[in-house]
Amino acid sequence: MSCIARAETAQISLATSSRLLLAIVGAASLAACAQSPVGRQKADLAATGRHAAVERPHKVAALHPRPISRLRIPDGDAKQAPSHGVASFYSDTETASGEKFDKNELTAAHPSLPFGTKLRVTDVSSGRFVTVRVNDRGPYVRGRIVDISPSAAEALGMVDRGITNVRLDIVQ
Repeated sequence: MSCIARAETAQISLATSSRLLLAIVGAASLAACAQSPVGRQKADLAATGRHAAVERPHKVAALHPRPISRLRIPDGDAKQAPSHGVASFYSDTETASGEKFDKNELTAAHPSLPFGTKLRVTDVSSGRFVTVRVNDRGPYVRGRIVDISPSAAEALGMVDRGITNVRLDIVQ
């Protein structure tokens, strides 16, 4: 081989070695970034996609709803002024009081009244009423003040509508 050919081969091998060394250094620096806490955080955000940036802390509270409005009973005043609002009916498997839910009983869910409280639920448009016993918590929908069992809803004639405006009177 001539001197010129050897020199060209040495230049080519030097250029190839330089490129290989540059690729190794680049790969090592990328691996180091992936191991750093900042790199992991960015990788976690990239893996979850856009959802991590869009979620807001108040969305978590929606998973654990709290009663919107509460009817307070002052001590010694069992017969309180009536409250007005929207009633709906529901079905469940177990109540907050621990009883098994029975759709045939005249029961209700109220956010704050003690279990066992008797309520007269009156449909303000028709005047029909039913007396129910509080044995559950709810409703957890804004603007509603009571959830009643399907049999109580049938007695009020609200099954087709689903919700109705009512007045609540504490009976006992």
